[in-house]
Amino acid sequence: MKQTGVLYFENEGKNKGCWVMTRPGAETTEGATDEDAKVIVRSNGTVTYVGKDIAYHLWKFGLLGKDFGYKPFFKYSDRECWISAEKGVEPHPQFGGAQAIYNVIDARQSDPQANVIQALRGMGHTAQADRYTHFSYEMVALTPRCAVELGYDVSEEDLARHYIEVSGRKGFGVKADDLIDKLIAATRAEVDARQTGGAEAEGRRQRIAEQIAIGALRYFMLKFTRNSVIAFDFKDALSFEGETGPYVQYAVVRARNIFRKAGATEEAVLAEFAKLTDAGLSTYLADEDIWALWLRAGRRTLVLEQCVATSEPAYLAKHAFQLAQEFNNFYHRHHILTEEDAGRKLFLLATAAVVMRELVVVLSWLGIESPEAM
Repeated sequence: MKQTGVLYFENEGKNKGCWVMTRPGAETTEGATDEDAKVIVRSNGTVTYVGKDIAYHLWKFGLLGKDFGYKPFFKYSDRECWISAEKGVEPHPQFGGAQAIYNVIDARQSDPQANVIQALRGMGHTAQADRYTHFSYEMVALTPRCAVELGYDVSEEDLARHYIEVSGRKGFGVKADDLIDKLIAATRAEVDARQTGGAEAEGRRQRIAEQIAIGALRYFMLKFTRNSVIAFDFKDALSFEGETGPYVQYAVVRARNIFRKAGATEEAVLAEFAKLTDAGLSTYLADEDIWALWLRAGRRTLVLEQCVATSEPAYLAKHAFQLAQEFNNFYHRHHILTEEDAGRKLFLLATAAVVMRELVVVLSWLGIESPEAM
């Protein structure tokens, strides 16, 4: 950084004795001291957080010329996980050398992130800087109701707020594992009330509860656009109504129930439906609401491209909810299993099959499983 002129030694002002870097967009007149310059090496010789982060990202892109030591950490059935270590073992897999970097860090870290990118550009690594993305998001908070449910003492003033900011330094927050455990426990009570069966069904009910709980958390975190504060709430996340993960999951379960009661599979229905001619399809073209549902189901790739172009996964979550919502309206409007017209029944079943297939794929992209029952 010194060789390329990214860093310079400050002889005057508050940063005297430090190695500093001009912030992005800063302008100084010749001979003037840049009081807003970013300190990379303090006057006592210690490196700041940003300085270490610059070195870390040089390693990530394979530009540092140095590497960590590594040792095995945990062995899964299909792969082995390694961890960095002061005294590593040889040989080890190759780490670093990324083609692109997405740093998922909240918006309050925008300035340090901008400094890392600026440093890369200043050192001549412009291609890497172009492939460095700060995937920023607003802060994650808790609703007062959720904070109380987690056992925190909440003041009257905070109870009146829309959300309470999580702060690790203040000891106010919740570990992800603890949150998931609480979500599973809350979901299990609902599953037990809905599902029958004795001890032999214990494992199945627990599995369903885990799928719903984790799906609820992931959907809740993804449904907000990145410039929105996320105020987490147990009741809102686990609701089977509204824009929630369980609501979308239940649409899949509803579709599966249709095929189970019909004694058919979605694959067989779609194979039979593919044999219909244009003349056979024209009979059902008057059902505009159904064709609107097909159109919605066919937007998956378009929505994904929109998510990638804007780095905004919330669009995919919204698509899943809207598709589930339109399917539920379709389900209540059309009596699929009791339809007497064989051709129309096939058309309705094919519609359910297409929607179910799309919902399963979209949910999987969001990291959410589709339970067999709920």
